[in-house]
Amino acid sequence: MTAEGRQAPHLTERQEARRRRILQASARLAGRGGFDAVQMREVAEAAEVALGTLYRYFPSKVHLLVATMQDQLDGLHSTLRRRPPAGDTAAERVAETLMRAFRALQREPQLADAMVRALIFADRGVSAEVEAVSRQTTAIILDAMGQERPTPEQLAAVRVIEHTWHSALITWLSGRASIDQVRTDIETACRLVT
Repeated sequence: MTAEGRQAPHLTERQEARRRRILQASARLAGRGGFDAVQMREVAEAAEVALGTLYRYFPSKVHLLVATMQDQLDGLHSTLRRRPPAGDTAAERVAETLMRAFRALQREPQLADAMVRALIFADRGVSAEVEAVSRQTTAIILDAMGQERPTPEQLAAVRVIEHTWHSALITWLSGRASIDQVRTDIETACRLVT
């Protein structure tokens, strides 16, 4: 969906391949130098697309990095479907899922920082992209819970878990929380699903 609520046009196979190259270039640049390293001209060059083409897909660096986060979450979701989280309870599975996501982000802290900054900087013009990230995060958590039809209370718990996860990520990236603190906060929030 676009910011105005219209359905985004379906991409052809060639357009999707171009979009994929752009997202991969964005992730590589962010992984090497964080938010500031993602310059639209350099992304276009690395993706082998014209700068105007890049702007047609992503009107700003924030749009691009939020889309990069969604792409990273898509990859995580695919991995989790192939290798579901362990745990006897929904809370344990959700905590394991989010800690796996966190460990993946730990391996690329510059990329994590760039994507989180983009989410923080996102204004209403990026709301469709931010909503897509939120929907994907919700889907990942619901899959870990084993819930296809969550109750309103469960959806509220998922929102709190999402907020806790994002906050824990921000405090870790800023050096204000240890990995153990992040784990404790995530595990505490995940108990809401039981």
